[in-house]
Amino acid sequence: MIKALFSILLMFAVISCTNPTKKVEVIDLPTTSSPPDWAKNTSIYEVNIRQYTPEGTINAFSEHLDSVKTLGTDIIWLMPIFPIGAKNHKGELGSAYSVKDYRAVNPDLGTMADLQALVTKAHSMDMHVILDWVANHTSWDNKLTKSHRNWYHLDDKGNFTPPVADWSDVIHLNYEKKGLRKYMIESMKFWLDSADVDGFRCDVAKMVPTDFWEEARKELDKVKPVFMLAEAEQADHLDYAFDMNYGWELYHIINEIAQGKKDVTHLTEYLKKYKTTYGPNAYRMNFITNHDENSWNGTINERLGDAEYAMAGLIATLPGMTLIYSGQEVGLDKRLSFFDKDSIEWNENKFRPFYRTLLQHKKHNHALWNGEAGGEMKTVTTTAPTKIFAFTREKDDDKVLAIFNFSSEPTSFEFTDKVNTDGLEDLFNHGAKDKLSNSPMVMTSWDYIILTNKR
Repeated sequence: MIKALFSILLMFAVISCTNPTKKVEVIDLPTTSSPPDWAKNTSIYEVNIRQYTPEGTINAFSEHLDSVKTLGTDIIWLMPIFPIGAKNHKGELGSAYSVKDYRAVNPDLGTMADLQALVTKAHSMDMHVILDWVANHTSWDNKLTKSHRNWYHLDDKGNFTPPVADWSDVIHLNYEKKGLRKYMIESMKFWLDSADVDGFRCDVAKMVPTDFWEEARKELDKVKPVFMLAEAEQADHLDYAFDMNYGWELYHIINEIAQGKKDVTHLTEYLKKYKTTYGPNAYRMNFITNHDENSWNGTINERLGDAEYAMAGLIATLPGMTLIYSGQEVGLDKRLSFFDKDSIEWNENKFRPFYRTLLQHKKHNHALWNGEAGGEMKTVTTTAPTKIFAFTREKDDDKVLAIFNFSSEPTSFEFTDKVNTDGLEDLFNHGAKDKLSNSPMVMTSWDYIILTNKR
């Protein structure tokens, strides 16, 4: 935050030097923000309402809330629930990120009453709901295009412009306009007041000025303590405006290790950088899929293959909050259409028990909690540093020792650091103690061991 304030003050100094008569409004912001206490030990579940059920409605998803809770995911992130623009839309249904009205529910998904009922039900189960907020752009037929045309970026002929050439179904908002900033913040507050939601996942957050997000956070927290997730990886967003951002670099490293393009040394270097870049209470969102990756870059099976279990175990035990995308818990193995109806096939299998064990344990083991509430990660060195990745985390009376063979072939190794497994049990009961009793130890391809004091 100090860096951000210094940058703002420097900008003001430059402006005052070039135009001494111009008055600049300074926004008085707190020095930091802290995630709500209820976020300290949970994982987050992304809901693609349109594809979740054959009906594709809020009410139909609500019937699945128990299974989401049982999984160990207590924060529900709803992909955009707003009316979708018809002009220049893509596919049969259009993109959920082409917002026609910021203060209404898409009638294809349900009503305001349906959303209110979902949030009320979630709260009664000690769960929380955040909305996907699209501040950077609107549909071509959003009512703002008529009432406030000057709130948009216009070309030299006065025409609306997409923020990115390929995003031809949306047009770019201009945050130099104070009226837009006020309108957008009031629209976000509308959902806190009308539906009692608990925060926002903010789409392409880096494409919107950080000082807007800071101003928005200040105003939203006056209504209720909110949880804010930025679709961005830059550290400056975590100073005040947001509680959590994306672990994109980790995601790409995971993919490349699974595909044989990188090895464990790249993961180790990333985690060293992570430790020095982000503060102790900055949450990173760790994931192996989400709506964009599934639709555009491939299913988990396409990208990770046999490494899925190991990589899922990694993201749930490293520092950070784990994301689960709709259908991931049953091994979703198709790319869901982004612009058309394409229901998830809910075929129960071995994946759900695996994810339930992993995430419920994360929820109850203090060592695996998020931010400062969790334990510091300490790597454990081995004789196979390019293939074996091992670490411990400890907090209060809890401890976790995680060991992964990030290789497509069996690997033998020994610890070069002292490792104490007293009092620890195999979380998945697949022979970890026997493997560790051998010298050298041997782990099969993409094998994983998570030892813990079970709760």
